[in-house]
Amino acid sequence: MVVKWLERLEEGLLAFLLAVMTLIIFVQVVARYVFNYSFTWALESVTYLFAGLIFLGMAYGVRVGAHIGIDLLVKSLGPLGARIVGAIAAALCVLYSGIVLFGSVLYVEKIHSIGILAQDLPIKQWIPRLVLPIGFTLLGLRFVEIFFRIVTGREKGLHLANEAADALKMNLGDPTPPDEAGKP
Repeated sequence: MVVKWLERLEEGLLAFLLAVMTLIIFVQVVARYVFNYSFTWALESVTYLFAGLIFLGMAYGVRVGAHIGIDLLVKSLGPLGARIVGAIAAALCVLYSGIVLFGSVLYVEKIHSIGILAQDLPIKQWIPRLVLPIGFTLLGLRFVEIFFRIVTGREKGLHLANEAADALKMNLGDPTPPDEAGKP
């Protein structure tokens, strides 16, 4: 129940970031081309919102299997081999997330110690950059979750997007939505 609530919160936050970004860009375009006026804060705020969308969206992409990858060799290994390779890949992804998380914490601490303000917004620059450690924490947790599901046998390996199968299904008029087609 809590997990479903957190997943809905994650999806809602990503949708909110995208909606606010779109609204700011729309208002900026109208203001510039209709009223010959420009909001000085628009570009910087959209940049920060887009960064939030990217760094929070990484973990969402892992959860729904939206990241692409080449798994031809893994599929040819058989179930046990695929689980072993999947567990190793998930462990390496946890390691990668941890390394980048460590670096992003150091980066945000350095920006915090400098204490400079954002260019066009009245906030300290370290505040919007907090999305880096938050995003890589979530990403690492997703890969830890996948690692344990693989090790315990609840999952066969990493779920990757199968764009070729999705395109073929859409071309052949299959009513199954593309995001449902690649799931086991």
